[in-house]
Amino acid sequence: MTTQRPYRKFMPQQKKIEELEKNSPRFKRVYTEYELMSDQLWDLENTDTTNIPDDFMEAIKLQTEYLEEEIDDWLLDNPVL
Repeated sequence: MTTQRPYRKFMPQQKKIEELEKNSPRFKRVYTEYELMSDQLWDLENTDTTNIPDDFMEAIKLQTEYLEEEIDDWLLDNPVL
């Protein structure tokens, strides 16, 4: 069983994130995708990347940033739960 780790960027809002995950399937899907993409990006950046195309790395970074922005928007739109 894997333990879910809170991502540093969203550490202060963990309580709000947990509440949003319970109440919104869409938010839960977006946050789960963000966790997956962040883990993959970290793994790629910390391995031998000579055989990974630059455009692939940029696409992963861009998608992760897009998901972060979407999560930020959710957190701003739902100030106190």
